[in-house]
Amino acid sequence: MKIMTGIDLHSNNALCGLMDEKGRRVLHKKLPCDLAAILQVLQPYKARIAQVAVESTYNWYWLVDGLEDHGYPVVLANPARMKQYDGLKHTDDVSDAFFLCELMRLGILPTSHLYNRQTRPVRDLLRRRMLLVQLRTSLILSFKSLNERTLGQRVPLGLVKAMSIEAAQARFTAPADQLLSGEQIGLMGQFQESIAKIEKHILATTKEWPTFQRVQDVPGIGRILGLTIALETGDPKRFASAGNFASYCRCVKSLRQSNSKKKGENNRKCGNRYLAWAFVEAAHFACRHDERCRRFYDRKKQQTNPVVATKALACKLAKASWHVMHDDAPYDPQRVFGGGKP
Repeated sequence: MKIMTGIDLHSNNALCGLMDEKGRRVLHKKLPCDLAAILQVLQPYKARIAQVAVESTYNWYWLVDGLEDHGYPVVLANPARMKQYDGLKHTDDVSDAFFLCELMRLGILPTSHLYNRQTRPVRDLLRRRMLLVQLRTSLILSFKSLNERTLGQRVPLGLVKAMSIEAAQARFTAPADQLLSGEQIGLMGQFQESIAKIEKHILATTKEWPTFQRVQDVPGIGRILGLTIALETGDPKRFASAGNFASYCRCVKSLRQSNSKKKGENNRKCGNRYLAWAFVEAAHFACRHDERCRRFYDRKKQQTNPVVATKALACKLAKASWHVMHDDAPYDPQRVFGGGKP
C-alpha cells in the first residue's frame, strides 16, 4: 500500500507525517532540520512512499535537493493556495503535515514550480545584486540629503557617483560630517565594485541563453531587466499561455465578482515580485523610447490614470516577452499593438 509523506518545515525543525492510501496515519515525528535524521525516519518506508510534499517555505532548498538526491519523488506544496477548514477548533504542526498528506491522497495538492537546481544560485545572486543596488541608492540619497541639510546645495547624481572620498570630506567643516560623508562615498564605491563583479559572473553564465537574447528585443528591456526576466521566468513553457505568465508577473487585476458586482479582491501579491518590478520598469523605459508604446500609454492614460496606464503597458510587454521566449521568435510590434503606423 502506497504512503504519502507530508513535511511541515520550519526554521529549526520539521514535522514529518506519513499516511497510507486509506487515510490512516502511519507515523508522525518532529525532527531537527537535519537531512540525515529525516532520511533515517523515511528509510523503512522508502519503497512504499508515493510522494513527499514539502511546504514551500524560505528554507526548502536543502531538504528538497537532499530528498531528490536520495531518490524520493518530491513536490513543493504551495501554501498560498491551501486553506484548511476554518471551523477546526485545534490545529498544530501534526495536523498541518497530515493535511498535506490528505491533499496528496485525494490528488488535489496545489504545488509550486521547482526551479532548475543548476541555475537557481544564479537567479538568487541576481536578487542579491538588487539588494546591493538598493543599499547604494540609500547611501546616495543620504549623502545628497546631508549636503542639502548642512550646505543648502543640491548635488547632481553624476557628481555624487564620480566624487572621491577626499572631495566629499572637503565639502564640510564639521569633523562628524567629514567622517560621515567619507564613509558614505567609500561604501558607495565598494557596493559598485560588488555589483560589477556580480553582473560579470551572471552575464558569463547566461549570455548564450536564447530567452535572455530574445527578451532584449522587447521595447524597454535592456541587459539587467532582460537578466531579471529570463532568470525569474526559467522555462517559459511552464506557463500555459501569455495570460498565465502576465498573471504570474502581477500584471493582471485582482478582482472578486458575483452577479457582475465587485465583492472584494483576491490575492494581489500572488506571483513574482521581481518580474512585477521588471515589467513596470520596462514600461517606463518603453514610453520614452518606443513610439507604439508611447501612443498606447497616452491613450490609456487619457481613459484612466498614469498608474493604470503603466500597468496596462507592463501587461502588454509581459505577454510579448512570453511569446518571444516561448517561441524563440523575434519581437513583432504588429502582433502586440495591432495595425496602424509604426
